[in-house]
Amino acid sequence: MARESKKSGGIRWRLWLGLALAGLICVSTAMAALKTFAFVLTDPRFTLAANSQEALVVQGVNYAARAKVLNVFAVDLGRSAFSVPLAERRRRLLAIDWVQDASVSRVWPNRLVVRIRERRPVAFVSFRSGPMLVDAEGVLLGLPPRARFAFPVIDGLREEDSDARRREGVSAFLRFQRNMGYLANDVSEVDVADPNSLRIVARVENRAVELILPDADFAARYQNFVSHYQEIRKESPDATTFDLRLEDRITARQ
Repeated sequence: MARESKKSGGIRWRLWLGLALAGLICVSTAMAALKTFAFVLTDPRFTLAANSQEALVVQGVNYAARAKVLNVFAVDLGRSAFSVPLAERRRRLLAIDWVQDASVSRVWPNRLVVRIRERRPVAFVSFRSGPMLVDAEGVLLGLPPRARFAFPVIDGLREEDSDARRREGVSAFLRFQRNMGYLANDVSEVDVADPNSLRIVARVENRAVELILPDADFAARYQNFVSHYQEIRKESPDATTFDLRLEDRITARQ
């Protein structure tokens, strides 16, 4: 019995010694980490220099307001690069007009690299407040200064529409463009108020005409109209709107 008690006491002693050593290692590691963290926060070698263009490098900005991008990091200049909350800065970048995605990276020892992926407009939209651009997701974009775009106009969208409603309209417009191919170059306006019955304004023989189309076979119906346009114009010289939704006829509207 005495031998078993002595053996048990030895096991407990080694257990407590192991726990004490583990605790000491944890405390030492934590203190080392704190010292390292304090070092990178205070040592001048890690400071984002306010007077250096290389301290903050911004890539991918063409139409987004560069001043707004730089302003996101204004409070970080003169401080350690390791004090910058990267996730928070990315969140603020995503709120800037034209920014679709963004990333912020630290580059040792004292630089930040910001990579911007901008939205790609696909058409103009016209509102009472003025013209804007819209991308494939239905996101409205302000017109950047001095930029030049050659896009058709999407009608039938409203500024107060939900994102889902605008996305549905833009999707109908893009489906129309894909089906039309090069023939889409003849089209200046597409009304998507009813995505299942599009109204387009096209130039045929130097004359602007409005065509009403179903939700499919846009190119075939348009080509059929163009090939018979001279005959149609003789029969209906004053008509400027034509309904192409029926397969066996083209209906002229005054």
